[in-house]
Amino acid sequence: MSAGGGKKAIIAALTANAGIAVAKFIGAAITGSASMLAEAVHSVADTSNQGLLLFGQRAAAKDADELHQFGYGRNRYFYSFVVALVLFTLGSVYAIYEGIHKIQHPEELSQPIVAIVILGIAIGLETYSFMTAVRESRPLKGDASWWRFIRTSRSPELPVVLLEDTGALIGLILAFGAVGLTMITDDPVYDGIGTLCIGVLLGIIAVVLIIEMKSLLIGEGATPEQDRAIRDNLIDGEKITSVIHLKSEYIGPEEMLVAAKVAIAPGLGISDVADAIDAAETRVRTAVPFARLIYLEPDLYRQAK
Repeated sequence: MSAGGGKKAIIAALTANAGIAVAKFIGAAITGSASMLAEAVHSVADTSNQGLLLFGQRAAAKDADELHQFGYGRNRYFYSFVVALVLFTLGSVYAIYEGIHKIQHPEELSQPIVAIVILGIAIGLETYSFMTAVRESRPLKGDASWWRFIRTSRSPELPVVLLEDTGALIGLILAFGAVGLTMITDDPVYDGIGTLCIGVLLGIIAVVLIIEMKSLLIGEGATPEQDRAIRDNLIDGEKITSVIHLKSEYIGPEEMLVAAKVAIAPGLGISDVADAIDAAETRVRTAVPFARLIYLEPDLYRQAK
């Protein structure tokens, strides 16, 4: 994912969530709806999360130095992990608490039609944000399912925004239904139930994000497709005959470290070996552009065996 592409989706989500949060707080103050208040807090969490993602991209752009010789690319993983924690604590835990409280102590809603109107507007804005993230993700997703894209993407921002927007849309529908049932039945307990459901939903999404971001943060290797491409392009069939072993790791969303021991044909001179290694690195970088740092160790297959 290009930083620009991810940034476009993040800014769209930030703009939509900031406007939605203000509208929801106004609606919650007017109506007294717990589900509306939970959704307002959720939008605040989402807005701050998009700010964290942008800050993470900026921090990751720092040049490598003596202390961090492979650069600061993993800052994007770290701040995406923080986003998941914020979504869990500020969004899920608060909504669950508020939902339980409102179920135990129901309160009548005043002017619930205001909440319905605001939720309708919020659904429209959130749909715009969601569709922007979908458009940005499609070229990277390819033929894979959306779930596989989220699970295998080495770039954190788009999966984060996609899951956040999905949760926001479902949460808005839950809030819309809760307020609607409260209006129809004149029983405010449905508002508390809707709030509790929103909290559980946010908790599930936050846990998925925490698991995925933690995996990226501690280091993930090449995808199976990239691994095959690297192995195929290391071998030229003449000077490099096989790959003895291969290790890879993403040190940033767009930078992969590749280390391999390759079998060199017997009898080659030092100059020929050097040429073979250089040519192999060029082939790999052409096939897998993210493989920017490549360290190859020439060996004889007989010795390795």
